This record gives sequence, C-alpha cells and structure tokens, in this order.
Amino acid sequence: MTDTAERLVKWLDTQLAASGARGFVVGLSGGIDSAVVARLCQLVRPDTTVCVLLPCHSDPQDEADARHVADHFALPAVRIDLAPAYDALLRGARDGVAPLLALEHEQHPPDDIRARLPVANLKPRLRMTTLYFVANTFNHLVVGTGNRSELTIGYFTKYGDGGVDLLPLANLVKSQVRALARELGVPERVIDKPPSAGLWLGQTDEAEMGFTYADLERYLSDGASSVPPAVAVKIQRLARASDHKRAPTPVPGE
Repeated sequence: MTDTAERLVKWLDTQLAASGARGFVVGLSGGIDSAVVARLCQLVRPDTTVCVLLPCHSDPQDEADARHVADHFALPAVRIDLAPAYDALLRGARDGVAPLLALEHEQHPPDDIRARLPVANLKPRLRMTTLYFVANTFNHLVVGTGNRSELTIGYFTKYGDGGVDLLPLANLVKSQVRALARELGVPERVIDKPPSAGLWLGQTDEAEMGFTYADLERYLSDGASSVPPAVAVKIQRLARASDHKRAPTPVPGE
C-alpha cells in the first residue's frame, strides 16, 4: 500500500479501537468515494464491515454499480429500499406545511432551487437515519464518504451525508481519491463515472456546483488567481454560505 492508504487504514483502526465499536457501516452509493471508503474499512475489519445499499427512486445504474463494488471486494451488503418511507414522509410533511406554504408563496413566489432543496435533502437525511439504525444494531461506526473538495464548499447535506462518525477522505481532493481508488482496485467503471450525489435522476456534482472538480482543486492548491474570476467568486460564496455546516452547533456564551 502507498503511504496514504496505509495511513488511512491505521487511522481507521485507531479510531475504531478508541470508540469501543466492533466494526464499520458504509452507505454504498455506486460512486468512487463510497467504494474507496468501503475498501479501506474492509482492510481494517474484513469480518465486521457492512455495506448498505439505500435506493430511493434512484438511478438503477447506481445500485448496479454499488452491487458490483460489493461483489468485487466480497463485501457483505444489505439492501434497504427507502422509497416507501420517503414517499410517506414527503407526503405527510407536505400536507403538514401546506397552509403555511400557501401564505409564504403569496408573499414570496418560490424559485426552482428553493422548491427542490427540501425534497432533495430529505433523501440523504433518511439515509443517515437508516445507516445509524444498522450501526446501532451491530455496535458499528458510520463512516462517511465526504472528501476535501466537497467539504470545502459544503457540498453535502447537514445531518444527512454529513451526519457520520468518521470522515477518512476529508483531507483528500477528488483527484487523490481517484488515485487511491486505482491503487485499491476499485472497478474502473466506478472510477470513471461522472460524480453524482444521486439526489435526482440525471444529477451530477459538477453541473450542480457550476464548475469542475479540477477547477476546485486548482483553487485549493494554487489560490483564487489560478481559476477564472467567476469560478473563484462562486467557490468563495459557497464556502462562506456553508460555514455553518462545518462548525459546531452555536451555543450562548457564558
């Protein structure tokens, strides 16, 4: 193993020992980040790493890729279909807020993003709840898949995919994750697929962010002058707007 892989395996082992937990739970999405995290966890605890497939009106290809990763590494994987729970929760939530929402829309007509965001964030938050159910059942830790690129600009859902016990990829940008994936033997079809959070059909990370991961990495390594001004402004705006996601919950001073 390279220094990076060996360091992360040792770190995960240390964290697990300190926690008193027995193993790891990883939500396997079919993407590169979750594949890398699952393999790292397996190298630490091959007998107590559990992967969970959580389809929720998802792209069938994502589930097929997640299953391919599990089979490729002989990882234990369970499938929990969240669509029925999601549909019931969304229906009940919409019915509950309908009276207030009607009044709000009279004063402030909704735009597409404001209307889509609450619905999109419901899926990762439901996945988080389910992962913790599995983790609590087996006395495991929930291991997140966020990398430095995404964490910097807040490209994760607060108390959704951001609700985890450990973040082994937090110091790696996307290209480093890709290099690590190749070293660990992640299937090429997973490494090469366009990154997506799977929030809705056809959604991709770069289209939603409005710039490429390569642009973001240049900004992080070489500063704002290394990317077009409009991209730098967008990255800075996203970072500022997501400060609350990375900070501890505010409490009053004494």
